[in-house]
Amino acid sequence: MTIAGMARIIFHIEEIIMAAQKGKDLLLKMHDGDGFVTVAGLRSRRIAFNAETVDVTHAESADRWRELLAGAGVKRAAVSGRGLFKDAASDALVRQAFFDGELKTCQIVVPDFGVIQGLFQIASLEFSGEHNGEVTFDLALESAGALTFTAV
Repeated sequence: MTIAGMARIIFHIEEIIMAAQKGKDLLLKMHDGDGFVTVAGLRSRRIAFNAETVDVTHAESADRWRELLAGAGVKRAAVSGRGLFKDAASDALVRQAFFDGELKTCQIVVPDFGVIQGLFQIASLEFSGEHNGEVTFDLALESAGALTFTAV
């Protein structure tokens, strides 16, 4: 994905924010070998795009202002979510992918915007629970290659 592509995504996300969308419609899907399975039970989800900067400032830089090298930094996407156990099949898929250290093809479906797809690795999987409440989980995924975007 190019910097221009990421800029278009951010622009479209701003447009989506202008026209409010239901948070529950932002979906995380993981490929199970046969097709994409929605990670069930998620109550909150987040995707963040980042691009590192490469500083090329030197002694002759205009008024000593920092200079950056366009398009040279590493790009990445981070996905996180929190939820509760609801679907044994998707729970097992996530758990097995984490313990096997697998790279899984995932989709992030952003309502009225598009689908972001690519390889991700589960970087963390946490479980918690209160004495008088349900067991919940938190997960974080990191991109592991180029991402594609398909507008809806």
